[in-house]
Amino acid sequence: MPKQPASLSVPIRTLALLLGGLAMFGPFSIDTIFPAFPAIGAQFGADKLAMQQTISVYLVAYAAMSIVHGPLSDAIGRKRVILGGLVVFAIASAGCALAKDLPTLLAFRALQGLSSGVGLIVGRAVIRDVLHGDDAQRLMSQVSMIFGVAPALAPVIGGWILGVAHWPAIFWFLVAFSIVLIVATWRALPETHPTQARLPLAPKRLLRDYVAIVVNPRFQRLSAAAAFNFAALWVYIASAPAFVLDILKLNERQFGWFFVPMISGMILGAFVSGRSAGKVSGAKLVSIGFACSAVAMALNLGYNLATDAPKVPWAVLPMMLNAFGIALVFPIVTLAILDMYPRQRGSASSLQAFTGLVLNAAIAGVLSPLISDHALWLIATAIAFLTIGFGFWRWEARVSRMRAGNEAAPSVPGESL
Repeated sequence: MPKQPASLSVPIRTLALLLGGLAMFGPFSIDTIFPAFPAIGAQFGADKLAMQQTISVYLVAYAAMSIVHGPLSDAIGRKRVILGGLVVFAIASAGCALAKDLPTLLAFRALQGLSSGVGLIVGRAVIRDVLHGDDAQRLMSQVSMIFGVAPALAPVIGGWILGVAHWPAIFWFLVAFSIVLIVATWRALPETHPTQARLPLAPKRLLRDYVAIVVNPRFQRLSAAAAFNFAALWVYIASAPAFVLDILKLNERQFGWFFVPMISGMILGAFVSGRSAGKVSGAKLVSIGFACSAVAMALNLGYNLATDAPKVPWAVLPMMLNAFGIALVFPIVTLAILDMYPRQRGSASSLQAFTGLVLNAAIAGVLSPLISDHALWLIATAIAFLTIGFGFWRWEARVSRMRAGNEAAPSVPGESL
């Protein structure tokens, strides 16, 4: 458990639960509707490619707005931005529930995307506002454990809801969930970014700051390492309807076979990351994480080459190990990026999120419909993404070692965490 800062009025455990809940409503927006794809498609006359756009349009909007959430919170405070995003999200979810055609649904899905990033993006800045070093890693890992439950619970909840009601009830559930978060945020979340530390929301300065962050080679390497590492898992998440229903031959209520092992691995990895803070260097944890993911890819490839009809549990168990590895990597890389810009954590968090979201949107909207019919294509794509992510990590490690020789800096990224 991180040490309680004297300036923080809310217990760390409460803060972790709240930030974890705030991070959950983004994944809930994506994964809860997966079981409803056949029903929505049948009602609106939409094929699989058209239904995939309910994910990609959400992610494009999420990515576009992600570059605003962080700087806005740097200027007017974290709590105001989070509350505003939650209100908009509740309205957008109600619009989705009331949609009578696919274009209307897509429009409100875009509005969901514009608002749902506040919990995750601004939440990261909140963590770094109140804690430092190993304590920040521990809290980030605790939030990741809570956040990791969302993709496992969401499709299961969606399947349950479909068992007793029509698909609009899923979006009414999201309305209720966002209202609960509004009340909890209003009552429990402190403002962690004081007035004297805020930066004016000046477009020219913001653009200048963004350019400075984007062109920083270290930011590029770390962001790419995190984005491509997660993409090796995201390609399966984005393809979940086809993977579960068409490849594994399961039904709408059996998405848990895919998500539960995957998220179990992610939660376990976040737990290990938190317990390792201060005992194992961040760089070593990242290396272990990539190694776990590589083993998972090898096992997954071997199984898919050995069978023509992938079945549970063997088709999904390697993803548990891959998710475990990703959960070791992500907190270290994220904190390393935030530590690069102590006065612009919101902006740095936004741009890191934007990098990953653009990649995820391209995978969901363009790549997934092309490869999701074949298990071998999915695993080959995942291996390619993992290799690219590891390449960026090794590049940054080499540069850091060279810098260490000249400036006595940490030998590899993450050591200072």
